[in-house]
Amino acid sequence: MRICSLLPSATEILFALGLGDSVAGVTHECDFPEEAAKKPPLIRPRVDPHAMPAELDRQVTEIVARGESIYAVDAELLRAISPDLIVTQDLCHVCAASPDDLATALTRLPKQPRVLSLTPHSLADVWDDIRRVGEATGRRREAQALAITLEQRVAAIEMKTAQAGTRPRVLCLEWLAPFYVGGH
Repeated sequence: MRICSLLPSATEILFALGLGDSVAGVTHECDFPEEAAKKPPLIRPRVDPHAMPAELDRQVTEIVARGESIYAVDAELLRAISPDLIVTQDLCHVCAASPDDLATALTRLPKQPRVLSLTPHSLADVWDDIRRVGEATGRRREAQALAITLEQRVAAIEMKTAQAGTRPRVLCLEWLAPFYVGGH
């Protein structure tokens, strides 16, 4: 099976399920595990990812205001890979290639791959998405084991914070200038 991952978390899931050799294309941001960074990038940013946060924010704002996608799909590379499965997301069009960009690239393929779109809104959804990836790749058992392990790790952290009597205060920022809160 030839798999393309258009989402860094999906790439990590695929590798965790032992499918690293089947991953034939990733995004420019896929760098974990280390082997993922050696896969050809199918997605490239239309912004300068090395720009200072304020400049990056300006570029993103400008592109989104024009109704354009921040990322481009390398349709020729996608055609050359000829994947059986593409794992993507439809949760945030600022975080990954848009469904429209992917659909346009897919029109160039002689054989249509299965497209699995992950759209988690909670940790329970993440565990379910891991299972869905396992189902789509024939790794159902491995996916179930991974999801259970991750659920148990989160439960252990919840128990520790409950026993401590106080919960840590956490703020997750993507960047500082301007302040940009991570996640949804």
